[in-house]
Amino acid sequence: MKRIIIQIFLFVSFFSVEILSQSVFGNEPLAHTYSIVARDPQTGEMGVAVQSHWFSVGSIVSWGEAGVGVIATQSFVNPSFGQRGLEMLKQGMTAQEVVDLLIASDEGRDFRQLAIVDAKGNSAAYTGSKCIAEAGHIVGDNYSVQANLMLSNLVWSEMSKAFESTDGPLAERLVAALEAAENVGGDIRGKQSAAILVVKGEATGKLWEDRYIDLRVEDHPDPISEIKRLLKVFRAYEHMNNGDLAVEKNDMKLAMEHYSAAMKMFPENLEMKYWTAVTLVNTGQIDNALPLFKEIFAADDNWKKLTPRLIKNGMLNADESTLQKIMNQ
Repeated sequence: MKRIIIQIFLFVSFFSVEILSQSVFGNEPLAHTYSIVARDPQTGEMGVAVQSHWFSVGSIVSWGEAGVGVIATQSFVNPSFGQRGLEMLKQGMTAQEVVDLLIASDEGRDFRQLAIVDAKGNSAAYTGSKCIAEAGHIVGDNYSVQANLMLSNLVWSEMSKAFESTDGPLAERLVAALEAAENVGGDIRGKQSAAILVVKGEATGKLWEDRYIDLRVEDHPDPISEIKRLLKVFRAYEHMNNGDLAVEKNDMKLAMEHYSAAMKMFPENLEMKYWTAVTLVNTGQIDNALPLFKEIFAADDNWKKLTPRLIKNGMLNADESTLQKIMNQ
């Protein structure tokens, strides 16, 4: 009889905990993490950067829309904060007003962490009293840094210092904040995924332009180093894309500048080296192009097979003699 009573008690207790867990936490990931939301007052760009010992943290924590704002929702995540928060910002509410309303409406508020920067640079954040230590945030001018389940309570202050003292584009400053967090211990559990999202300050209606940078490292032993590498690759291909646009406009000089800049960033990248060589030919610098073609063809013969195909659509301006010189490399 005693055993039956104990079993009933344990079942009821477990069932009660499950009901509480579902009502407060739902079925969403427990994205304990550190993050930064920020705006560049010069460009108007807004961004979110985050790292966590959790798979695909960027898919649940980071939210942003050009001309509206950026949001980080973390700890015991309430994912509705992302879309609902952006809708509230669109209605003209400030970052602080949105934080206050979202938190007030949430039964699990004590376990939440939320940060918002709006398109005017207003910033606001909230750390629930039951977020797992070490946890806290700092709201600064055009930014907020926040963290929970950290090894050290220095994390958010070091992130703040790094962001304020780093020069350069917004995305690189966001990465500097993540590196600063990791340098003082970061997530007590370790590291696994990271993400950067940057949107334009004003919406153009062209989503492919408004969502400027969207990089994720879903599962990696050193996600911050990897996201930093990917950002460098992004910058190099930004030059490549600009070079392609210059080619479309028949501005070979500008194309050469962009392709060369990309190649200098990643000298072993065959794609960047190849289009640099092609543009050299198109600008009459065949002698400078030939050594590049030789290196490329030696590394991968498919680039050699591709080259004659560029003649027909005008991407390679080479007569038969020039083409033969290239193919002989």
